[in-house]
Amino acid sequence: MELADGKRDVVDPEVRAYVSSLVTALGGSGADEDGRYVLGDDALACLRDLKKWLKLYDEKANRLDVARCLAESNLVGGDLLQILAAWPENATEDRLKSKIALACLELLVPLTWPLEKNAEQMTVNHHRHIPYLQIAQLGYKRSIINYDGARILHTAVRCALPSMAEAMGDRSTRDEGIIKLLLYFLRNIAMIAPPPNVQYEGDESEISRSATIDAFDYQDIFHLLLTVSSTMGEEFNTQDVVVLDILFYLIKGVDVDKLFVDEAKADNSKMDELVRLRKKEAAILRAAQVNAPTRHNRFGTMVWLQREDSKMTTISGQAALLDSTRSLAKMDSTKKFKPPRRALKGEVGPMDFDTPVMLNVQASKHLRRFVEDFLDSGFNPLFNHLRKAIDREAERILEYHPRQFFYLVSWFLDAERARRKCKKPKKSQKDAVPEDLDSFSLVASVLNQEMFVTLNRSMDTSFENKLWQDLSAAMKCFTQILLTVQEMSESPLEEDQEIAENILNRIFYEETTHDRVANITRTYKDQGFGYLDSCTELAHNYLRILEQYSKQNVDLQVRSRRRVRRKKKAARDEGQDEPDDDIVDESDGEDEARAERTSHERKFDFKRFAARFLTQGCIDTFVTFTAYYNDLKPIQLKRAHRYFYRVAFKQEMSVMLFRVDIIALLYKMIKGPEGLDPQSSTYKEWDDLVKQILKKCTRKIQERPELVVEMLFSKINSTAHYLEYGYEKQTVTSKPRAAAELEVKPGKEWEDQIGIVVGAMLDRNEGEHLQWVKSQLFSAESERRSWEGANAAMPSVEKDALADADETPAVEVEQPNPPSILVKADNSARKIAMFKNGHLRLLMTLLGFRRISEEDDPEGAWTIPSSLSADQLKQALDLVKKFEFSPPVFDDGQEAGDFIRRKSAASASRRKAVFDDEDDGIDNDTDEELMFEPGGPTAMKKSEALEALKNRRRRRKDGSEDPETNRLTDEQLKARAEAKRQKELEKNRKIKSELYVHDSDEEEDEERDRIFFEQEEKLREKSKIAIMKELLGVGKGKGKGQGAPRRSKKRQSSAISIDSDDEVEPTSSAARDNVLQESDEGDDATNTPMSSPHNRSPRTKRRKVSSEEPESAGHSEAEEVVKQAPLPGAGDTDDEDVAVVRPARQRVRAGFIVDSSDEE
Repeated sequence: MELADGKRDVVDPEVRAYVSSLVTALGGSGADEDGRYVLGDDALACLRDLKKWLKLYDEKANRLDVARCLAESNLVGGDLLQILAAWPENATEDRLKSKIALACLELLVPLTWPLEKNAEQMTVNHHRHIPYLQIAQLGYKRSIINYDGARILHTAVRCALPSMAEAMGDRSTRDEGIIKLLLYFLRNIAMIAPPPNVQYEGDESEISRSATIDAFDYQDIFHLLLTVSSTMGEEFNTQDVVVLDILFYLIKGVDVDKLFVDEAKADNSKMDELVRLRKKEAAILRAAQVNAPTRHNRFGTMVWLQREDSKMTTISGQAALLDSTRSLAKMDSTKKFKPPRRALKGEVGPMDFDTPVMLNVQASKHLRRFVEDFLDSGFNPLFNHLRKAIDREAERILEYHPRQFFYLVSWFLDAERARRKCKKPKKSQKDAVPEDLDSFSLVASVLNQEMFVTLNRSMDTSFENKLWQDLSAAMKCFTQILLTVQEMSESPLEEDQEIAENILNRIFYEETTHDRVANITRTYKDQGFGYLDSCTELAHNYLRILEQYSKQNVDLQVRSRRRVRRKKKAARDEGQDEPDDDIVDESDGEDEARAERTSHERKFDFKRFAARFLTQGCIDTFVTFTAYYNDLKPIQLKRAHRYFYRVAFKQEMSVMLFRVDIIALLYKMIKGPEGLDPQSSTYKEWDDLVKQILKKCTRKIQERPELVVEMLFSKINSTAHYLEYGYEKQTVTSKPRAAAELEVKPGKEWEDQIGIVVGAMLDRNEGEHLQWVKSQLFSAESERRSWEGANAAMPSVEKDALADADETPAVEVEQPNPPSILVKADNSARKIAMFKNGHLRLLMTLLGFRRISEEDDPEGAWTIPSSLSADQLKQALDLVKKFEFSPPVFDDGQEAGDFIRRKSAASASRRKAVFDDEDDGIDNDTDEELMFEPGGPTAMKKSEALEALKNRRRRRKDGSEDPETNRLTDEQLKARAEAKRQKELEKNRKIKSELYVHDSDEEEDEERDRIFFEQEEKLREKSKIAIMKELLGVGKGKGKGQGAPRRSKKRQSSAISIDSDDEVEPTSSAARDNVLQESDEGDDATNTPMSSPHNRSPRTKRRKVSSEEPESAGHSEAEEVVKQAPLPGAGDTDDEDVAVVRPARQRVRAGFIVDSSDEE
C-alpha cells in the first residue's frame, strides 16, 4: 500500500493498527507524574495480547510484520524496560508487578531471539524485515545492558528466583519454563553482535564484548551461571545446553594468554608490543625510502622488455627502472590469474570462534575472575553432564552443540594451563602451598576414556561428512587434551604422572588415531585459516608428544585393524569365500611366521609413522600455512619451522621441499620483498633453515640434474625416494592366492554333493552366482547340442555322396572331439569370485568345469571340457535348478555349510604322492629341506671297519643280530623304524657346513698352496696337449680303444654318486663296500674318506666342489670296476629327476668275485 508521501508500506495497515493500539494502551509517561512511567489500566492483558500476536502471526504465518511494528514503535526502550525498572527490589511480595515483569520478559525473549537467514525458507517479508530487525536488536542490547535507571538483567533474574528456589523434583513445568526463559534471554543478550555486512551507526563500544562482560559482572549474572553450572545434574538438568550457549558467546575468540597475564607483565607486554610496532613501522619506512619518490617521478615511465622469443613486453611505472627483481615482479603482478570469486569457506556468523576479540582491562579482569571460579566449581559438573547428553543424543542437543562443547573444553583447558603457569612463581615464593592446587582433578571430567570415545567419534563423523568447523573445534579440543596430559606427566605428584602415563598409552594405542591425524593434515584444501591453524597445531603437537613418549617407552604397542579382517571384509563385499576360522592350519612354521608378523605390526615405529607426514598433501598444508608468515605469531612460525626441519633433516626427505613455489616462498621470507622482519625472534632460525635447504637443493641438482624438471611438479613417494637416495624403493608385492580348496564330506552321491553346495551358496546370499552358473550351463548345452547334431549329420552326407559316385565302401573315420567351451565372467566381481570364492569353485568343479591355468593365477580361465556331452550338461543344469528352488533339508538343525570342509594339506600331499604321474622320486611326507646335506660315512680305520663287517656277518649267520626282533609285532617294528628315522633326521638337522668350510681353510700354508698350484698347472698343460691332439687327429685309434671305456666308467660313477640315496646313510651297503675295497686293494694309494674334513690333499679340495669330477689318480682301473657296475643310461646327465635303480653288486676281493649266501 502506498502512503501519502509516495512511499510503500511494508506492513499490512491493519496489523500495524492493532499492534500500535496495544502498545499505546500499555502505558506511558506524563507531565503530571513527573515524567515517571505509568502503566495502563489493563497493562497485563496488553502484554499478553502482544505475545499472542508475535506467536500466532509472526511464528505461525512465518512473517516478521509484528516484530517490525514493535521495533518501529520503540516498545522495548520506551515501555518494557521502563516497566522492569519500576519494580523495586524490596517489593518481592507484589504479585501483580512480578506477573507484569514476567510478561515483559516473555516479550523480550522473542524480540531478541537471533534471526537466521535460511535461503531455502526465506520469503519476501524476511528479506524486507531482517536487516531492519538486526539493527533494532543492537539497539535492544544497548538499552538493556546500559540502562541507567536499574539493573535490567538483575531484575530478569529476580523473575525466575522463586522457580529456581524449588527443588528439582518439586518444580512444575511452568517453573522449568521460567528458568529456561531467563537463560535464553541472557543467551540472546550475549549473542547479539553487529552483523558482518551491516554498518552500525551507533557506538560499538556500548554493545561490544567488553561491555557485555562488564554488565554480566555488575548485574550478578556470573554468579547465576556459576550456581547453575556447579549444581548441574543435582538441581538443574535440561538447562545445560543454554548455559553452554551463554559461555560460548562470552568467551569465543578471547586470547587466553592475554587474559592470564599479570598486571606488571601486561604493562611490559604492552610496551613490548608498542616497541615491536614501532620497529615494524621503521622497517616499512626504510624499505619505502629506498624507492622514495623524487621530483621527477610524476612524469610517467614505460619500459620495453624484449623476451627470448623476440616478443616485446611493456612495463609501466618507475619501479621497473630500479632493478630486475622489481621489474619482473611488476610484470608478474599484471599477469596474475584471477579466478572467479567464490564464497569464503569457514564460519563467518555467530558460530565463528576463530576471529580474535580484544577486551579492555576491566573486562579482562572480570572474565578472568569468573573463569577461575568456573574452573574451581562448575567445569566438571557441567561438561560431564553435557558429554553424557551428547553421547545419548538427547533431544535438546542440536547439531551445533557438539561444536560449542569441544571448543569450550579446549578453551578452558588452555585457561587452566595458563593459570597454573601464572601460579608457578608464587609457588616458588611460598613454600606452604597446599598440594591440591597442583592436582589436575579440577578438569578430570574431560580426561577419561568416555571423553576420548566421544571425541574420536565426533572427529570421524565430522571428517567423513566434511563438517569442517565441527572438526576444527574437535581438533582444538584434542590438542589441548594432549598438552594438558603432557603437563600432567611433568607434575610433581606421582598420581598425576601415573594418570598421564595411562592416558597417553590409551591415546597412542589406537592406530586409527594416528591415521586420522595424518589424513586430516593431508586433505586440507581451502577450509579457511582457522581450520588450517587447528590442523597444523594438532599435527605439530601430536608428532612432538608422540616422539617424546615413544622414546621413553621403547616397547610401545599399537592396536591396528588386523590385515586379515580387512581382507575378509573386502572378500565378503566382492562375493568371495570367507576363510573357515574353525579349521586349524597344520603347518606349524606358517603359524609361527604369522604370529611374528602380527607382533611386528603391533610394535610402534615412530619413524615409520612420521613418514606419513611426508606426503605432498601434508607439505602443501604447511606451505599454505607458512604463506601467512607476516600475520602469524612467533609460536605459529615456530610450528611451521619445526615441521620443515623434520622433513628436511630428521626424516631426510628434503627433496619433497624442492619445488619452485616452495623455494620461492622460502627465499622471499628471508630476502624479500615483504619478508620477515629481521628484528623478530624467529628470523635467525628461519634464515639458517632456508640456507641449509637451498644448499641441499643445489647439491642435489648437481648430483641428479633431472631434479630441475621435477621441481616443477609435486612428487609422489616413489619419485621422491629415487631423487633422495638414487635408487627406487624396494617393495614386496604379495602374490594373490586362490581360495582354499573345499570338498564335500565323503559319503554323498554326486547329486547330493551338488545340492549341498547349492544350498550353502543360497545360505550365503550368493544367488547371483547360481544364476550365472545356470546361464553358462544353458549356453554351453545349446552350443554342444548344436555341434553334436551337425557332427552326426556330416558322416551320413559324406556316405551318400560316396555311394553315388563309387561303390567302394567308405573307411570308418574316428569321430572328432567337440571343442572346449570357454567360461566367461560377466563382470569384474564375478571374475574375482571365480578366483576367491571357494564355494563357487567347488560347484564349478562338481559340474565338470576345468581350470586350464595355474592354481594361483587370477587371470586363469575355466573351460567346459569336450568330454561333457550335451545330455550331461542338461542334467547338471536341471540339478542346479532343482536344488535352487528346493534346497536340501538336514536333520538336527544342520545346514548345508556343515557338510563342506577344507581339504587338508596332509591329505593333498598324500594324494599327490600316490596319483601324481610326475613324481620326482622324493618322499614329500618324510623329507624336509635340511640346512646342510649329510657329509657321507664317518671316517673309520680300515682294520676297525673290516672287524665290524666280520662281526656283523657272524651275527647274521648265527641269527643273533637282534634276538628281540622275532618276538616283536608289526606295530612295534613300525614304531622302532619310525623312531630310528626320526633319530636319523634329527642328526641330519644338526649337520653344519663343516663339509664345505672348516677352520683349516682359514690357515695359511705356503707349501700346500705351492703344491696345489703346481698340480693345477700340470693338469692345464695335459688338457691343452689333449685338445691339440684331438684337433690334429693324433692318436685317434688309441683313444677309441682305451680312453672311451675309461670315460664311460667315470660318467657311470658320477651318475650313481649323484642319484643314489644310499650314499647318504653312513650305515648303507655302499659305504660298507667302499670300506671293504679300501682295505683289500693292492696298490699303495691312500685316499681320505669324503666325510673327513681334515688333512686333505689339494685334489680333494677340488672334488668337494662338484660330484661329477673324476676320481683320484691313485685309484686303479680294477677298483673303478669294483666300485661301480655299468648302468643303462647312466651317461645321460640330463635325467636328474629320474630315480636310478641300481642292480645288485658283486663283491670283489683281491680280484676274485666273492659270493655271499647271506644276501640270497
